[in-house]
Amino acid sequence: MDWIGLDLTFPITDPTWIFLLVLLIILFAPILLNKLRIPHIIGMILAGLAIGEHGFNILARDSSFQLFGKVGLYYIMFLAGLEMNMGDFKETRNKALVLGLLAFIVPIGIGFVANVSYLKYGVITSVLLASMYASHTLVAYPIVTRFGISRHRSVSIAVGGTAVTDTLTLLVLAVIGGLFKGETGGLFWIWLVVKVIFLGALIIYFFPRIGRWFFHRYNDNVMQFIFVLAMVFLGAGLMELVGMEGILGAFLAGLVLNRLIPHVSPLMDHLEFVGNALFIPYFLIGVGMLINLRVIFGEGDALKVAAVMITMALTGKWIACWLTQKIYKMSVLERNLMYGLSNAQAAATLAAVLVGYNIILPTGERLLNDDVLNGTVLLILVTCVVSSLITERTARKMAMDDSQPENESSKETEKILISIANPDTIEDMVNLSLVIRDPKLKDNLLALNVINDDNNSDNLRIRSKHYLEKAEMIATEANVPLKKVTRYDLNIASGIIHSVKENEITSIITGLHRKKNITDSYFGILAEHLLNGLNCEIIISKFLIPVHTIKRIVVAIPPKAEYESGFPHWMEHFCRMGSTLGCRVHFFANEKTTIRLQAWIKKRHKQTLTDFSLLEDWNDLLVLTGQVSYDHLLVIISARPGTLSYDSSFEKLPRQLGKYFSNNSFIVLYPNQSGEPLDTSFFSKLYTDTETRHYEKVGKWFYRWFKKEG
Repeated sequence: MDWIGLDLTFPITDPTWIFLLVLLIILFAPILLNKLRIPHIIGMILAGLAIGEHGFNILARDSSFQLFGKVGLYYIMFLAGLEMNMGDFKETRNKALVLGLLAFIVPIGIGFVANVSYLKYGVITSVLLASMYASHTLVAYPIVTRFGISRHRSVSIAVGGTAVTDTLTLLVLAVIGGLFKGETGGLFWIWLVVKVIFLGALIIYFFPRIGRWFFHRYNDNVMQFIFVLAMVFLGAGLMELVGMEGILGAFLAGLVLNRLIPHVSPLMDHLEFVGNALFIPYFLIGVGMLINLRVIFGEGDALKVAAVMITMALTGKWIACWLTQKIYKMSVLERNLMYGLSNAQAAATLAAVLVGYNIILPTGERLLNDDVLNGTVLLILVTCVVSSLITERTARKMAMDDSQPENESSKETEKILISIANPDTIEDMVNLSLVIRDPKLKDNLLALNVINDDNNSDNLRIRSKHYLEKAEMIATEANVPLKKVTRYDLNIASGIIHSVKENEITSIITGLHRKKNITDSYFGILAEHLLNGLNCEIIISKFLIPVHTIKRIVVAIPPKAEYESGFPHWMEHFCRMGSTLGCRVHFFANEKTTIRLQAWIKKRHKQTLTDFSLLEDWNDLLVLTGQVSYDHLLVIISARPGTLSYDSSFEKLPRQLGKYFSNNSFIVLYPNQSGEPLDTSFFSKLYTDTETRHYEKVGKWFYRWFKKEG
């Protein structure tokens, strides 16, 4: 169409505009996906569906999608191998081998029968489709790290089993792909086996040694990044050179190089960043452009195929985990955890379906037709949801069973960072740090001011110096040393996060931000970024009176807070604060938590004046309105999403504080957590804790509905 003198026609074929629109989708899709509670991998595929020829026909699937799709496919398989923690594999290798073999044999066995007898597919198609039921991706692994049980034997077994299962699955895929690339007569099979064994051994033996030599010799981050990419595509290229599928080589490269690339390292950050920012979403959008909803909801068998795929995948993995449990006499919790971890379909499944979709049979039909391609999207969605739900529920129960809070002690060295930005809150935050700190420790206070690195940085540097000197003066009056740090960064949250990691900070004290407009969140975007990017204790404070004038500390504690790894730290803080100020600490919690609180205080802080009251319903904090006076300090122990004590009622907390406690001094404390901080910006994280909670609500609703109907 002619629009303001521009000749704009759909689909857009100009490479510049195609690339721009794809980048805009990658940029803005996560914002929309988080609001709609859609897993990122499904959301990007749906975005591709919307813009493709089967959707609104906005973009043409040009050669860039083929190029980036190929790169993204290799990249996603490489990251799948790279992110497997094989450190504990030696201790559980026999059990992992058994689980891996069962998780491969059982789904492919029952799947082959179902494909042939019910779906009426041919032998080769049935084998390839059944292999998709066997493959899985450790989508839910971040959940177990978050609950601090990543070193549990069932987790190690599941991780090791994943490596075995996916390797066998990709081997089947490579063999089937090889059938349609070369001659099948004579010595084909013998020659195929020889090639696979030789190249596999080549990659396993030489790649780690070459990598170790290179990393010892060259420290430049860019060179290391390029080297790793070269090794990935070398592995993929060698496999394709002999007629196999390149994804097997990329996956093996990830497996053998993961011990050389620490999970917490600049190189790993660069690899994840490039993949998750460009290659993987580009690949997923390209997959979505192949999807045709008319096939799913039309006259075809897409829904029937999807139902068989989902049933076979879920059933096969459950049988495999059940057999492993019985063989090694493991607990039901361990079985459920292995099942949750080994259930999600993602990387290898996408790889298999695309390889099969691109193979054209002599009859002109595709080896895996449109029904399978579309059914795969539903398979990924259902299995990722089921995997996340089961893993989270089981991991939570296992973490609670393994936790013994009354015997815990704060072993790590305490170090408190005071984030200074508002001159009006400096005195209150420094005084707060002085009454909660361990007086036996020296040099455990750090004041930080982050300066946006722009043209006004000189003026900001002078202001920062003034703020930090004020903080130092307050600490000096109490005869406590305070380290001053000024940091230049384009982003304040990033500056704080980097300072926390560099200085091994255990607690952050920050003030409640000042809302500038109605769209601002109550705690502010800075607090949200800190909670997502850090796992240390975060204290958000608002004081209406000086800290030393507080007469009572009222602490509201959610159920299961005693199971959190940060429980001893915040208990120390407020018991110490009560003793220092000479005021009473009044705890509000349920009966079980109260018993743990009393036992802990009796053991460690007998001298602290304490009261205990029952808070039966955490959903309603309004009962505290009559308990908190103007000269009291209200402390609310909250939690990050996905942690043991997190409750959906925490989402109402900002509104309740703003409406009912606006005339009170308060602290909202987020305890330090086990595992890695939550970061939903990467597409490799195929779930979010928020999504999990909403899926769980739906599951509970269905349960109540069926129970009522029955």
